[in-house]
Parts: sequence; C-alpha cells; structure tokens
Amino acid sequence: MVGAVGIVSLSSGIMGEPFIGHEVEIGLQRLRAYGLTVKFMSHALKGLDYLREHPEKRAEDLLQAFRDPEVAMILCAIGGDDTYRLLPYLFDHHELKDAVSGKVFLGFSDTTINHFMLHKVGLRTFYGQSFLADVCELGPEMLPYSRKYFEELISTGGIREISPSAVWYEERKSFDPSQVGIELTARPDRGFELLQGQPAFSGKILGGCIDSLYDLFSGERYADMPMLCEKYQLFPSLEDWKGRILLLESSEEKMSPDTYRRALEYLKGTGLFDVVSGVLVGKPMDEAYEHEYQQLLIDVIEQPQLPIVCNINIGHAQPRCIIPFGVEAFVDAERQSIRFAA
Repeated sequence: MVGAVGIVSLSSGIMGEPFIGHEVEIGLQRLRAYGLTVKFMSHALKGLDYLREHPEKRAEDLLQAFRDPEVAMILCAIGGDDTYRLLPYLFDHHELKDAVSGKVFLGFSDTTINHFMLHKVGLRTFYGQSFLADVCELGPEMLPYSRKYFEELISTGGIREISPSAVWYEERKSFDPSQVGIELTARPDRGFELLQGQPAFSGKILGGCIDSLYDLFSGERYADMPMLCEKYQLFPSLEDWKGRILLLESSEEKMSPDTYRRALEYLKGTGLFDVVSGVLVGKPMDEAYEHEYQQLLIDVIEQPQLPIVCNINIGHAQPRCIIPFGVEAFVDAERQSIRFAA
C-alpha cells in the first residue's frame, strides 16, 4: 500500500490513556514492520474525557484523514458507543461529502455508524478489524487468521474471498502489561453454518454490530440517538436495501436474548427482511447465547426462504476476517466461501 495509515478515534478515546500505552506500542511496531508510515490524527490520542466532551474534534480528525494526501488507509482505533454525535459536524454543511475520497476505511463495533455515514456519501468501506483490537493483540503476533486478511487489505487494497477459521479464541480477561506475549485460548470452530434458505446467494453487504443498530432505533443508551439518526437519514432507505446482504454481529456486552429479539423486531419493522437477499451472522463472543440468537433469527424474521448463514468469523469474536461493503459478494455455504467481485 502506497501512503500512510491514518489512525482515528471516532468513538472511545481510550487509545490516548497511559494505561494502554503498551498495546499502542505493540501495534505501532507491527505496522512499521510492514513498512507503513503511521499518522495519528490530531485528536486521536487526547484520551477518554477529552474525546467524550468533544465529538466535533473526532469529526475533524475523520475529515483531516480524508483530506490528507499522504493517508491511504483510515484505521479506527477501536469502537465505543457514541460516534453518532459526529453527525452534525459531518453533514450540516456537507463536510463529509466534500472531504471524502477513495481511501480504505477499516473499523467495526460502534464504527458501524461511521460505515453508514460513509455509505451515505458513496464510499465503499471495510468491516471487521481495528487497531487496538487486532493490530495491538497482546500475544506474540497478530492472530494468524486476522493477520492474513489485514495483510491482504494493506497489500492489495481489497479482499477477494473469505473462508472460515479453524479455531476461535476465548475472550481475553485482562489487557495489562503482564499479558504481553500470552496467547489466547483456542477452541475448534465449525465453519459457516446455514441456518435456513438456499446455501448460495449474492448481493452487496451492509450492516454491522446489532448493538449499535439497536441503539440507533431504541434510544435506551442515548435518548437523542434515534432522533439525530432520523434527522440525518442515516439508516438506508428500503430501496437502498433491495438485493443487499445484511450483516449482523453482536458485541462484548453479550446482548440478552430479549434485547436481541427487540433489535431484530426494529429491523423487521423497517421492511428490510422483505427486500434483502440474505443475512450473514457473526460468531458471538465466547459463543454466548449462540443457539438463542439463531432461534430468534428464525422466529422473528419469519421468512424460511430467506438465506441465513451463521458463525461467520467477523465482529467481536476472535479471530476476525475483513468484509468489504459496497462490493458484490457471492456466498456459498456449502463451499464454505464468500467471494467478492474485483
């Protein structure tokens, strides 16, 4: 990849806290070992309190990264829960539309909301990994499966095909310096699992963290979030969803089945399940509520013909692949493959 990696903190400002410095240093060393130049955008290291109080500075950093001719890839530090607060600073005067350029944008979790912002202005993005969660992995190296897709993205600017990981990893319970060099506990994985419908289908993928999508509709975490998202028409129109594949993955908060049901009901209320070509579901962290979630997908969606493929290595459970949004995808659960058009 020609150009620098620009790192942004669009949600949580945790990357700037001293107690996480050992992780940041590990990530920097790994990126530089690839021969990459690393740029932290102006406010990315300001810390939790500052970035919580200044969403406008987070928005400035995203615009700065798009405008900087040296930056070829925008890499999100981590997720969080309030990146929706950037909306006025990116859309009131077409700031994002005027700044956006054809760069690689990679992030997941609350970054789902940023992906929707960038989809709104026509940019293809990449979902599934972040700087702190993947590049800064405390083990001896990046997890091999995650590293494979990260290396493909930085070397080619795209992802051609994903297949399942042979293993999944238990959640790390501590991230303090004593964990540096300690490997995660690996468990055998089962591959992509067809829950219902035809095993082969296609469409452009869009979606992300179901927790963030729930917040977009419910207002339980932030009362003004649904209003702001509606004001800026952040959630794509039903026409925009036609023929797409919906991606859903769940966070480290391990959403209760009752909340998962409500989240699916919000999505169903948009009419989305009547028009998409299929659903991809990320593996839950530590396989929490896996069977309950699968039964709820069947019960709430109530469309036996709609293909649903589960246990995708995407989102919060490690390891993680990278999924391109806005590119035609060809899913084949029998062949255990998701291919992407060039």
